[in-house]
Amino acid sequence: MSKQYVIALDQGTTSSRAVLIDHEARMVDFVQRPFTQIYPKPGWVEHNPQEILFSQLGSLAELLAKHNLTEANIAAIGIDNQRETTIVWDPSTGQPIANAIVWQCRRTADLVERLCGDPKTTAMIRKKTGLLPDAYFSASKVAWLLDHVEGARARAEAGELLFGTVDTYLIWVLTGGLVHATDPTNASRTMLYNIHEGCWDDELLQLFNIPASMMPEVRPSSGSFGETSYPGIPAGIPICGVAGDQQASLFGQCCFAPGQAKNTYGTGCFLLMHTGADAVASQNQLVTTIAASGPNVGHTEYALEGSVFVGGAVMQWVRDELGLIRTAAESEALAAEVEDTGGVYIVPAFTGLGAPWWNSEARGTISGITRGTNRSHLVRAALESIAYQVSDLVHAMEADAHRPIEVLNVDGGASANNLLMQFQADILDRTLRRPQNIETTALGAAFLAGLGAGFWTSTDELRALRSSDDVFAPKMDRERADELLYGWAKAVHRTIG
Repeated sequence: MSKQYVIALDQGTTSSRAVLIDHEARMVDFVQRPFTQIYPKPGWVEHNPQEILFSQLGSLAELLAKHNLTEANIAAIGIDNQRETTIVWDPSTGQPIANAIVWQCRRTADLVERLCGDPKTTAMIRKKTGLLPDAYFSASKVAWLLDHVEGARARAEAGELLFGTVDTYLIWVLTGGLVHATDPTNASRTMLYNIHEGCWDDELLQLFNIPASMMPEVRPSSGSFGETSYPGIPAGIPICGVAGDQQASLFGQCCFAPGQAKNTYGTGCFLLMHTGADAVASQNQLVTTIAASGPNVGHTEYALEGSVFVGGAVMQWVRDELGLIRTAAESEALAAEVEDTGGVYIVPAFTGLGAPWWNSEARGTISGITRGTNRSHLVRAALESIAYQVSDLVHAMEADAHRPIEVLNVDGGASANNLLMQFQADILDRTLRRPQNIETTALGAAFLAGLGAGFWTSTDELRALRSSDDVFAPKMDRERADELLYGWAKAVHRTIG
């Protein structure tokens, strides 16, 4: 029998990748294709759905051709995707009615305030969806498209239009229009899905005036989403795994049990803690969301999620706007030239502060500068700001969950910085584990698909496949760590004040 693999379609905000993963959970190869970011007005962000499609299916076709693979070689396809990004299309033609409205887009902020500003409505949404009402989520984006694209409202009410997040659109096209479906992790990010009852919520659909006929079927994250039936792609490959990118990363980190957590160090930072069958309601402005589950779990599993707005982006700012470094990778060596920041703190509140502060009016500050402050101090302070923000998030999450995060699993681009990871372990007083393969988002989609197709038999098998991790144990004197955290808290209050 020919060797088999799983392919993850890793559909991100700026590029689409097809990733080939073998039975030992090794990333054999990948093909990546970027696509255009469209900014029609300040605060508006769009993607051309057809360009997303061609970048994703093009990367898949190229990967298959590169390795001379047929449907016999591919046990299953898994999909992970940028969450909340909204597409509406005509199923009779397959044509989107407009560009996709991207998760980052703020055009519907006033609409959300108008529909959800009443405290009772906010509480109702929070209770049903686990989310804080925001333009970030899909609901207001769908409503905007129906109200602003000529004829869309009437066509939707006549049952002539479909809605989906990017995973849904990819599945619909890949299956030749036979499957209109999503998974619970993506559904839980729309602000239209009742995460406790496991269904689209009539009251929320009415609030945003969205016909129920537009909504996709919600299927388990690990299970059948149909088979490929698209020109240029081998027919009959089963699609067996789907999850939003952050939940895919949690699954790829083998965080299958309550209390296990991961933090992704990307442009922002995304911290998720698995809470099992318990949908924990946050008291610290975190969101409750659905976690991806393997087959045969028998109940919905949940996670707490918190975001840092400016994570690795602070290093881009140091590079591009301040010109202190030429590459992000250079930051580690430069920061290591000094023992500490010399009392300098950078609070990168470029667009306000996220959890647990939630202050949209805050703006960035640099404090503690003296005549002796040099480039290395500033670069180190920028790096450390990432760790401080994650520390705030961890403590808020532990307070909500009433349990400690004993080991923090880490991934994402900035997790390759050993100085940052060690400082994070020191400040948190927790052990960090970094897998050899930090591409855990694609791995999570592959794991879900492989379990759904029987390529792997259990989550225990997946845990056993995890190769040796890099471990960062806390080394800093606790009194010194507390001094640094006190200094950070003062810097944040100066920023807010």
